[in-house]
Amino acid sequence: MENQESRAKRKVLTGVVVSDKMNKTRTVTVERLVHDERYGKTLKRAAKFHAHDEANESKIGDKVEIMSCRPVSKTTKWRVSKIVEKARA
Repeated sequence: MENQESRAKRKVLTGVVVSDKMNKTRTVTVERLVHDERYGKTLKRAAKFHAHDEANESKIGDKVEIMSCRPVSKTTKWRVSKIVEKARA
């Protein structure tokens, strides 16, 4: 069996769950800051990813860490590795 060192490095992103309507799948928005070269301003850019959540643990508003994995479905190529922070009730 392979150990973690021989596997390729997996991408890890942190974002907020914006949808939990699907079974075992979460929509996660990941925001990043980009520096505009011309005007020198800092801009927010966002991307949405579908992430597999086997136990249906995460809810809307939770801050989660997602990790790249093999394709689970047509649009799901990430999985929720851990819940960083629960949403306030």
